Amino acid sequence: MDGDHTIERCDQVTRDTLAATFAALHRHRVRLDGMLLKPNMVLSGGDCPTQAGVEQVAQATLACLRDHVPASVPGIVFLSGGQSDEAATAHLNAMNRLGDAPWQLSFSYGRALQAPALKAWKGEPANGQAAQRAYLHRARLNGAARSGNWTEAMETADA
Repeated sequence: MDGDHTIERCDQVTRDTLAATFAALHRHRVRLDGMLLKPNMVLSGGDCPTQAGVEQVAQATLACLRDHVPASVPGIVFLSGGQSDEAATAHLNAMNRLGDAPWQLSFSYGRALQAPALKAWKGEPANGQAAQRAYLHRARLNGAARSGNWTEAMETADA
């Protein structure tokens, strides 16, 4: 996520990492049908002058995963990896809209779920309900992206 690397460089490093990971899992006889994979998405570094678009990220990420993650893995839960809340949601949504993935694609976001709640809370007990609403809103948006049903208009609806 940090750096000026291109999406192509992220793709190559992710491929190398997944190949090594699954080779090690195979050596250790790990049952793949009992695991969840928690990888990064394939995207440009934050300082890269050419940022990959949502569809390019979705296509590159799925292509990389299809080439290295066995279909016996039941689910892939993505990190938000320094992306904005909206970008992480849009990328997950685009992957699920492309469909035809042999695994369930979901999220394991920390920052992308918590940041809006923390911003609303501001450390003040009186803001607790606003923080809860912000967290619930973000969780609902990511739930919609999980099934490919998120839209950009949902970002401001009931926020």
